[in-house]
Amino acid sequence: MKDRETMLAGAGTNTRLCHLGHDPFAYHGFVNPPVVHASTVLFPDVETMESRRQKYTYGTRGTPTTDALCAAIDALEGSAGTILVPSGLAAITVPFLAFLSAGDHALIVDSVYSPCRNFCDTMLKRLGVTVEYYDPAIGAGIETLIKPNTKLVHTEAPGSNTFEMQDIRAISDIAHRHGCVVTMDNTWATPLYFKPLDFGVDISMHAATKYPSGHSDILMGTVSANAAHWEKLSEANITLGICGAPDDSYQILRGLRTMGLRLDAHQKAALAVAEWLEGRDGVARVLHPALPSFPGHDIWKRDFKGASGIFSFVLAADEPAKFKPKARAFLNALSVFGLGYSWGGYESLAVMVNLDDRTICKAPSEGPVIRLQIGLEDVPDLLADLEAGFAAAAAI
Repeated sequence: MKDRETMLAGAGTNTRLCHLGHDPFAYHGFVNPPVVHASTVLFPDVETMESRRQKYTYGTRGTPTTDALCAAIDALEGSAGTILVPSGLAAITVPFLAFLSAGDHALIVDSVYSPCRNFCDTMLKRLGVTVEYYDPAIGAGIETLIKPNTKLVHTEAPGSNTFEMQDIRAISDIAHRHGCVVTMDNTWATPLYFKPLDFGVDISMHAATKYPSGHSDILMGTVSANAAHWEKLSEANITLGICGAPDDSYQILRGLRTMGLRLDAHQKAALAVAEWLEGRDGVARVLHPALPSFPGHDIWKRDFKGASGIFSFVLAADEPAKFKPKARAFLNALSVFGLGYSWGGYESLAVMVNLDDRTICKAPSEGPVIRLQIGLEDVPDLLADLEAGFAAAAAI
């Protein structure tokens, strides 16, 4: 049989996803890796125990199951190493704790995931880190914000809820010129559609809860680092005692096998819905990077290989007093779309977006923002459901 690494080196995306992270013949030919539950690991003698001269030493430091997932993520990211954490938020907070200290200054994109902002405004500030938010469209202009004590620049593209694009390469180049670590939340695109480390990012973060899981039943985050930053990230993770569970790791690894196929379906359906919304009365704007009308479309087209299934639109409203009533009427009339947080699963979801915490990228003035997660249902059924929402909103 052809060498496994040689076979995967020239293989397509879905072929690689089917085979990454596991060698069946290392486990008696079984297709899927075993789920190894562990806390205690035994050593053959005191000398080995004292020197830790064996691969596994304790459950928090990895098992064959978690290692299989980390290997798969490393292969997708092109990273030197990956850690597993219990949630997407932990995938952001652990690197921040690893690379920031009291007295440091951090630049955080204003379109950031809201729980990340909360962590910055509470925990980081309490620990003595100064946090400053910047415009996602700043590009190379970020140099004007970098101070002598700036240690980290956090990016997210597209931005949460409003999907602003960022010039990641330009930001990374400037940040590195000043000795800053660059982190990126790449949950929207996954490494299939964007590989942050190829664009100068040092630490790539994902909520594996979303597309890698794909079934709305697992909480997990992955953090992948380049060679220059892997040791410090790994050390911080061990110090904090944070680890991914083997059962969850197995489920995420299983989800990876179909992620390419699912993402393709999400992408096509979401774009069809977005294009339909653009031509419909009652919609002020559609916030989807793959639409030519979107302000960040050129960056998306230049740097990204695809789009996922989540985007937003602005529901047209005559006056601010009607924003929330119209949004509530729209959402309450939906039946195929569920009302729920998170995304990346097989089911479609809708939620009214709260942008009150923004400092630069303020909420649109034309109406409330509705975020849609387009699942794997048939598009005609989704459009019919949205029609019911628009009819209800129009009655307000």
